[in-house]
Amino acid sequence: MSPTSTPRESQHMHSVFGQHPSGVLLAAQLVAVLAYPFLDDSAPGRALLGVLQLAVVLIALWAVRRTPALSWIAVIFGAPAIVFTVLEALVPDADWVVLVSALLHTTFYFYISYGMIKYLFHDDRVTRDELYATGAAFTVVAWGFAYLYAAAQVVWPGSFIAASGTGEREWFELLYLSFSVLTSVGLSDVTPVLAHARSLVMVEMVAGVLYVALVVARLVGLTVSRHVR
Repeated sequence: MSPTSTPRESQHMHSVFGQHPSGVLLAAQLVAVLAYPFLDDSAPGRALLGVLQLAVVLIALWAVRRTPALSWIAVIFGAPAIVFTVLEALVPDADWVVLVSALLHTTFYFYISYGMIKYLFHDDRVTRDELYATGAAFTVVAWGFAYLYAAAQVVWPGSFIAASGTGEREWFELLYLSFSVLTSVGLSDVTPVLAHARSLVMVEMVAGVLYVALVVARLVGLTVSRHVR
């Protein structure tokens, strides 16, 4: 590679990332999901996971600037979420820290998903970043419900059980449950057993069906009509 081509390639990469923040957010979330099983068994790994979670929050803040949502509202919830992500890594056994962190992340991710869905509905054109935003919004909703489940099991201990037994479920198990419910595949071995937990799971079931019926169906319809025209 010649020295003259390096700045041009760097500028091209910067342009791609700048034009598709939703794609960067989607990629960061998928990387975090794939990295979790490799990093959760050690203290350095958990610290690196914390850094990844912080990165996802920051990328989400960056991505929401392209949407019709209000960035300052996202910052109001995102900044404390970053602080409590660090606190939770330092004192993972403090229930109040886990609860506040989960509630902040839940509110933050739901607002980010609102901004992205609003972004998808703001015009009748389908851009490449909007395609990425469709996937990113879906994963953001799944993360939001996973944190909501984490808060629920602090308030109502024993809300979820799994094949491995009773007790508090790890956040990755709750994320697995959230993706299973949102996609309606029903493959999770984590099960809600208390009434409040089942209520939250039913709400996510409805959210998953509505997302496909409203967001994905509209996107497909616009794509087909564009080709027809």
